[in-house]
Amino acid sequence: MNQEVENINPYGTAEAKHAQVRVMFDSIAPAYDVMNRMMTFGVDRRWRRKAVAGVAGASPRKVLDIATGTGDLAMALARALPEADITGVDLSEGMLELGRAKVERAGMAGRVTFSVADALALPFDDNSFDAVTVAYGVRNFEHLDRGYAEMLRVLRPGGMLCVLELSVPSSALVKPFYAAYTGAIIPLVGRMVSRDARAYSYLPRSIRAVPAREAMTDLMAAAGFTGCRWRSLTMGVCTMYTALKPD
Repeated sequence: MNQEVENINPYGTAEAKHAQVRVMFDSIAPAYDVMNRMMTFGVDRRWRRKAVAGVAGASPRKVLDIATGTGDLAMALARALPEADITGVDLSEGMLELGRAKVERAGMAGRVTFSVADALALPFDDNSFDAVTVAYGVRNFEHLDRGYAEMLRVLRPGGMLCVLELSVPSSALVKPFYAAYTGAIIPLVGRMVSRDARAYSYLPRSIRAVPAREAMTDLMAAAGFTGCRWRSLTMGVCTMYTALKPD
């Protein structure tokens, strides 16, 4: 299944997926935060709080937030972990520009830093971070197995991985409403707000294709993580995954 999501691209061109993802997020960056609030009715904030609570329980001092976007999760981690240094990386410079402005306004510029980087080739030494987080980003990876291998590499032994990812609900009662909402309403609103119709048509396609629940934890375990677990949030429309790097 992971091969399926890797073959789903935002624009359907011959360019590599990571190049298309970069162009897409540069395009929708100005509307990204607004669309997140609208699409989830603000529940994305609750999902981030769940992830932050899980990570904060491990008391990490150095955290890497991959696919950080405009920095919402990185900033939430900084608030919950006042002694920690937070590093955010993303393919899109357009998203990071907005994130840097938000960090500056929040007075976090000394503790939260952003840089452009590819999740499949992270520019960090082995065993560099106590925790790694990814929010709504792994389905955009060109190769999920390589992404998880890189996360494992940069984590210190005993370090924690926390992934939030959108998912299709498992409930037969919820699925029809979810399909109608993600398949018709989100692309329509995305086209009006972001002016990039293909970006918000790619979103539901990538959610349907990305491995979820046991399939995702199987990928994490295959990469070398231990204690891989998943937890459904909001009737399964989002799933939180946690794992550890073996000591």
